[in-house]
Amino acid sequence: MAKSKKQSRKSKANEDDWPEAETVAPAQPPTSLLARRRSSVSKPPTKPKTKRQKSLSQIDRLAATLESNNALMPPTKPLPLLICSIGNPGTTYANTLHSAGHTVLNRLASHLNYPAFRKEKSWGNGLLSQGGEWTLWQSTAYMNESGKGVRAAYTAWNKSLGVGEQGRLVIVHDELEKELGSLSVKTKQGLSARGHNGLKSILAHLGVAEFVRVGVGIGRPVSRESADVARYVLRKMTEGERERVEGCVGELVERLRGLEGG
Repeated sequence: MAKSKKQSRKSKANEDDWPEAETVAPAQPPTSLLARRRSSVSKPPTKPKTKRQKSLSQIDRLAATLESNNALMPPTKPLPLLICSIGNPGTTYANTLHSAGHTVLNRLASHLNYPAFRKEKSWGNGLLSQGGEWTLWQSTAYMNESGKGVRAAYTAWNKSLGVGEQGRLVIVHDELEKELGSLSVKTKQGLSARGHNGLKSILAHLGVAEFVRVGVGIGRPVSRESADVARYVLRKMTEGERERVEGCVGELVERLRGLEGG
């Protein structure tokens, strides 16, 4: 019995003398192998772009390039305009349908807060109003003699422009057969006068010089007889007719703004 206790104590002492076991971490695979594994898991295979996707990408890049270029470009300076009205002179013909061009130009000057018209001999004896980029001019000749004055005004105006500067000539006239107070703008060159004596005279005197036509509608008589047409265009507008003719000025300003761009 005593021997058994001694052996037990000796065995316990021997156990205390044993060295503690070291904790060994499990072996890790190389870092490069882990990276490859993660890459293969987190990045699914990419599909090639379709033709439509490629096209959209090209459009996006082009749009970005254009936007960048536009931001670098200086703003375009508006073209100066010489706006001429033709009709018949004096109070006798003021506010007649045939002089609707003058009526509209007077209203335009008021709308723009331009100074009063003044007669200028060097501008073909016409009436001149200058208040900004636009120059307003009214013929003081009879309709069928408009061309000479327009040519003189156009020449004087060109001289007033800066070196190398160009502008546009605009002729405002009445237009038979068009709805009263409507506007038509024609930039195409080489058109005929279509029986309008004022335009005939201008075409004869300007030669190759280009101009824009702005027609102000004055309606039409029921009869097509020349005497009836003459009486119709030479009569005074009623108050209501004048309001409709002058009412086109807002649209006219918008159309003229468009012509400033070239």
